[in-house]
Amino acid sequence: MTISETVFILASGTAVLAILFGVRLAVRTVAGRGAAAGSADGSGAPDVAGVIALPPLIFLGFLAAAVVLEAVVPLPLLAAHVFPRYLSGAALAVGGFVLIAMGTRRFLAAGTNIPPTLPTTALVVDGIYRRTRNPLYLGMTLVYLGLGVAAASLWTIGLVVPLIWVINVGVVAREERYLERKFGDAYRFYKARVRRWI
Repeated sequence: MTISETVFILASGTAVLAILFGVRLAVRTVAGRGAAAGSADGSGAPDVAGVIALPPLIFLGFLAAAVVLEAVVPLPLLAAHVFPRYLSGAALAVGGFVLIAMGTRRFLAAGTNIPPTLPTTALVVDGIYRRTRNPLYLGMTLVYLGLGVAAASLWTIGLVVPLIWVINVGVVAREERYLERKFGDAYRFYKARVRRWI
């Protein structure tokens, strides 16, 4: 049984991203920044956003679903013009990694936690956060789409709609409610002037 180019590219990309995320998680745990969050206001409620899962795991889950769907029910896509497809996919992915790096740098400079499962200690509104409230998730979406374009996977590209819905409902909306509770008018003012995505 041969593996199609699409499945190979998607599976390889998913494996590489899972390894990168795993290494980052291991480094964070060893550094002691994976501790559970305390209460923000003494009420006993945890000082975290309460997201449904770590966002990279959501993106990896959708990539894994696309791999399975491509293997079981491949959707033919014009796979001609391999070089432009690879180039376009790489450009999207590189753009995504740049956004992730820019957003991460601002969080680190502010001294706040990056994972939404840890307390936010500072409201970051400068740098890339003047243009989008969610550069990390926008970057992950571009990496996801880049992989889908490079692999010529209609499943990956089509699954971006439910993926964005899950991120919006299960992560972003919960983070926004948490940041409003924690930072009040400062966050509401920021939210009013900067778009959620682009």
